[in-house]
Amino acid sequence: MIMKFKLLISLLLIFSMFVMTACVSDTETAAESDGETLKIGALLPASGVYASLGKNLANGMELYFESVNWEVEGKKIEIVYEDTEVDPQVALRKARKLMDQDKVNILTGPVSTAVAYAIRDEVESKKVPLLVSHAGGNDLTRSKRSDYIWRSSFSSWQIGHSLGQWAYDNVGDKLYIAAADYAFGHEVADAFKEAYESAGGTIVEEVFPPLGNNDYASYLTKMNSADADGVYAFFAGSDAVRFVQQYEQYGLKGKVPLIGSGWLVSEDVRGSQGTSGEGINASIFWDYNLDTPENQEFVKAYEAKYNERPSLESLEGYDAARIIVEAVKSLKGDLSSSDNIVKAISEVSFTSPRGPIQFDQETHHIIQNMYIIETEVKDGKTENKVIETIENVQDPGK
Repeated sequence: MIMKFKLLISLLLIFSMFVMTACVSDTETAAESDGETLKIGALLPASGVYASLGKNLANGMELYFESVNWEVEGKKIEIVYEDTEVDPQVALRKARKLMDQDKVNILTGPVSTAVAYAIRDEVESKKVPLLVSHAGGNDLTRSKRSDYIWRSSFSSWQIGHSLGQWAYDNVGDKLYIAAADYAFGHEVADAFKEAYESAGGTIVEEVFPPLGNNDYASYLTKMNSADADGVYAFFAGSDAVRFVQQYEQYGLKGKVPLIGSGWLVSEDVRGSQGTSGEGINASIFWDYNLDTPENQEFVKAYEAKYNERPSLESLEGYDAARIIVEAVKSLKGDLSSSDNIVKAISEVSFTSPRGPIQFDQETHHIIQNMYIIETEVKDGKTENKVIETIENVQDPGK
């Protein structure tokens, strides 16, 4: 009897081990099934000064992924968001988490150029593809260029340089420059100056008010008395609101033409500016009123989903999502090689809501149209209209 009991216990133990082995096999199969998911790590600010930009980028990405039912080549699309807090060290820690713990296939974002620079070496060493969807610092596709980093947004050179020849032809041969005092502001101003002086123009003076400045009175007084045909300015966000409003308040509007980057009169600031922005000319790579079928379809879909107008960052997120989908399609869903993923990204080209886009194989930077816009008043509110297109603007990469 005892022998039979021992035999029964032994059989039960063997059966238990079999069940446990089967469970382990099922777990391993489940782990392997992670290959059925395209996992994207989105390093975007969800707090701090750039939180709204991060939100709009995320909205644009999600809108495009929704249009393909969150699936490509049989793989479910998953976004893992991490808040950079616009802090390079925080962002580096979050990037490591996305790469080491979440095992993402592709990284995208960030908004801050400082954050992009901070994670650059980690991306390079771990060979994780990074599609930069906003940060525009020149060096990211120049001295800090990496085989694993491609940029689908813009460079500060593209923003500034694109208006130089137009300014000389349409405004005058002497201009004043005013730009926010941080790296991107200086890069945009330098690029404009390079193009404007090459066209034959002269910069009479340059001023760089601090970022987040509230009172531009001293700068505007000097501009008003300067021997200049116009002012080129780079300001964004609340700085753009205050500068454009005070430009009118101090009597320069209508007297000294104001031109600059598209952020002076972008979707996120014009409502707060009232009609102060009327008559400004600027250069940018997308505008809400760009009259193309692709842009009209994008705007309609975005407004239907979010009940608000898309911003420039919304467009950037939308395009980044499509680039990722197109790359995975070309690979037939094979995500086993980072080198193959970046190669597939590099070969993507299509007509976006902003116009035709493709990548420069040398710089890894986007080639795109730039648009000269003019701000006008319609029904008591300002709107931008595209007055000229500069086709296929290509950053020189040096």
